[in-house]
Amino acid sequence: MTTEKPLERKSKAHDKKLSKGGVEKYAPPPTADSKNNRIETVDLYAKREKIYVRQVKGIFETTRRLTITATLAVFVILPWINWNGRQALLFDLSERQFHIFHLTLWPQDFILLAWGLMIAAVGLFFITNLAGRVWCGYTCPQTVWTKLFIWCEELTEGHNRQRKKLDNADLDSNKALRKLAKHTLWVLISLMTAYTFVGYFSPIRSLIIDSFTFDINFWEAFWILFFTGATYMNAGWLREQVCIYMCPYARFQSVMFDKDTLIVSYDAARGEPRGSRSRGTESSKTGLGDCIDCNMCVQVCPTGIDIRDGLQLECIGCAACIDACDSVMDQIGYDRGLVRYTTEHALEKKPTKIFRPRLIGYGLVLIALITALLTTLANRVPLELDILRDRKILYRQTTDGHIENLYMLKIMNMDQTQHHYQILVDNELPFILNGSNNVTVDPGEIYSEPVTLSIDPNLLISKNMAISITIRSKTKDYTVTEQTRFLAP
Repeated sequence: MTTEKPLERKSKAHDKKLSKGGVEKYAPPPTADSKNNRIETVDLYAKREKIYVRQVKGIFETTRRLTITATLAVFVILPWINWNGRQALLFDLSERQFHIFHLTLWPQDFILLAWGLMIAAVGLFFITNLAGRVWCGYTCPQTVWTKLFIWCEELTEGHNRQRKKLDNADLDSNKALRKLAKHTLWVLISLMTAYTFVGYFSPIRSLIIDSFTFDINFWEAFWILFFTGATYMNAGWLREQVCIYMCPYARFQSVMFDKDTLIVSYDAARGEPRGSRSRGTESSKTGLGDCIDCNMCVQVCPTGIDIRDGLQLECIGCAACIDACDSVMDQIGYDRGLVRYTTEHALEKKPTKIFRPRLIGYGLVLIALITALLTTLANRVPLELDILRDRKILYRQTTDGHIENLYMLKIMNMDQTQHHYQILVDNELPFILNGSNNVTVDPGEIYSEPVTLSIDPNLLISKNMAISITIRSKTKDYTVTEQTRFLAP
């Protein structure tokens, strides 16, 4: 009869490690293949290891630089464009007006915002199902600003090996100056980002002038400081941690993937088993696959993963590993494509279907939403009319025996130009409009016009009847009609 020996503590250091989050795993009893029991310690909480991203050249890196440059240029330039005497793109929350070039949206146009958000969401689903996380790899703000901050690191501290060596070196004047230069650039870029972003909600020219004259209001100053700090932390310090732990997209992307989705993949059938060899050596003569285990794909990855481990939620689809692997294949004389954009079906030597039910469904919903948005915009009339009855006097009788009702017309000009409007009573009965039937309303103005309607009581067909009042623009084909009630004794 045999008995198992109890687990023994290794040391005080081992106890301390367990108290910080380690967990102890007990190995099976001794067998013919194992000499003794072993105790394995696995850390549940791992300290972040800084990633020193290696620079890479290739077609995908060039494409990514172009998209990043274009994204930054659009973001920075748009607030400075003027249109009809005002900022072309301005979301003026205080005035409750969203100016988008020739279009001005009001709270009444909230449905347009809903359509826009739904189009963005379904469009992201469509692109993800078709080509994976290309949004993350090429145009996501986190990717754009992280790439910009890494460029600042390369400018001030050198390439990846130099940066790692500098971080491990003792503090001296060279290290201090390089770090100071890097963080100065980071802060300046963060400030530029914050001012630009706040400039979409507050006129950017006056915002900058007010900052230098110390006339900036509290909330503008607060949001500038907030977004400066957020940009500095996210792009400078957190980086891949935002993609891995904070971004929800990485968690639900698998719902949109299928085996025909185009993703960055490693061809294990071609690359395994891995092993180093001399340049020009044919893999068939070594018994190895095409992968020489150089780890270049890991060194260039902005999230620090090994693409050879398969599809991972940390992969943002930037294709840096493809450029790195292709450059290595060129050097040793092998065909490109060991790491490439492909599908799971293609890796399994099965045909890939481009047009599949899920992708077609996303496409149809996207087309329907875009059609609904364009239709709503085409039929939108930048004019609103509210009719308020006088609550103190339901009706009154004039000296000539007519019955008269009092109304207050609230006319809102939601266009960017001044309009001259005509007030009409749309009814078969001969109502008499007392007051001005021609008004001029400036852009963005809510104009109040008191009017009275009167009629011979003998002509009335009801003591409480519906009537319509129409406002018509004299300069453009804008007409709006609202109903109200006419009361009589």
